[in-house]
Amino acid sequence: PLKILNSCLFIFWSVVCLFVYLFIYLFSQLDPENTGFIPVENFTSLVEHHEVQLDPSKLDMLLALVQSNEEGQVCYQELIELMSSKRSSSFRRAIANGRRTLQREILLDETGLGLYKRFVRYVAYEILPCETDRRWYFHQNRLCPPPVFIAVVTIVQIIVFMCYGIMLNKWVLQTYQPDFMKSPLVYHPGHRAQVWRFFSYMFMHVGLEQLGFNALLQLMIGVPLEMVHGILRISLLYMAGVLAGSLTVSITDMRAPVVGGSGGVYALCSAHLANVVMNWAGMRCPYKLLRMILALVCMSSEVGRAVWLRFSPPLPSSGPQPSFMAHLSGAVVGISMGLLILRSYEESLQKQCSWWVIIFSFITFLLFAIFWNIFAYDLLGVQIPPPP
Repeated sequence: PLKILNSCLFIFWSVVCLFVYLFIYLFSQLDPENTGFIPVENFTSLVEHHEVQLDPSKLDMLLALVQSNEEGQVCYQELIELMSSKRSSSFRRAIANGRRTLQREILLDETGLGLYKRFVRYVAYEILPCETDRRWYFHQNRLCPPPVFIAVVTIVQIIVFMCYGIMLNKWVLQTYQPDFMKSPLVYHPGHRAQVWRFFSYMFMHVGLEQLGFNALLQLMIGVPLEMVHGILRISLLYMAGVLAGSLTVSITDMRAPVVGGSGGVYALCSAHLANVVMNWAGMRCPYKLLRMILALVCMSSEVGRAVWLRFSPPLPSSGPQPSFMAHLSGAVVGISMGLLILRSYEESLQKQCSWWVIIFSFITFLLFAIFWNIFAYDLLGVQIPPPP
């Protein structure tokens, strides 16, 4: 059995080396100046008339890569990675199982699609910057598991807000009501020993305006992100933003409470906006510049409103109003951890060194915040307002 296995491995690597040698030869013929690129027309013509038969799935993937290149050129490095099946898990899966071949037409040109498939195509162009990844997502998309995390969080937030609105008979500036601040869900520095409050505050909101803003952004950005990148990655990003928000407030604004899901919302939005900016040429979402400006204006306005309520409360209150630092820390989580997640579609995060650097940084921040909450309040003599 060992000899058979060695023989099979020898044959396999011989075939791989043959293909690699073939393409090196092709490039040497079509790219005499050693630029690393050749026109796709020349490459396609040569491949179709060459006596060596190529794997159709790899050829389709290569041509799909070419279509994502606006200059219509075949890149030598992409070719070698593809032939050695090392580009990404999506490439490996497409080559290995052979259950489908990518269509060579642009995804936008496909006709006769149903309502759901049109929505999937819309999501692909909203989230993914590469035409190859868009087609791969479009063809392999299955509504299992469904994007339930963002939807469930939003529904729970609305239900909690409705319950407190009915109980208090107040729909704006609910934090000025003592009964609202007595909720076991609100983060208050006097109750920081109750660990769940560092997460549960995301279900409470100052008023209808904050809830509406967060719910709208969660559904418009969070649901498409969850459809593409999966419930595990997006829930991790959202909850990391929520936790970072409460911990940052406990360090930088030590007397203030926190309410609202803005930490998680800003993590999602910042990650998406940063991904759009870094892949500006590849993104095909309509009116992207106008929408980018509108999103930044709305997010900045929400932060400005939170700062105003924190330092210039419009009504007399018995203690400090909720802090705005959760917005900023959520944005930092989105730009760091979230951007890496969104740029790693169908690729393993565990194999990327930058992922472990970010995880190490987040754990370091978490440990620092824990020690800060245990010792700093007493050492600094912070006068915490009495908890409700």
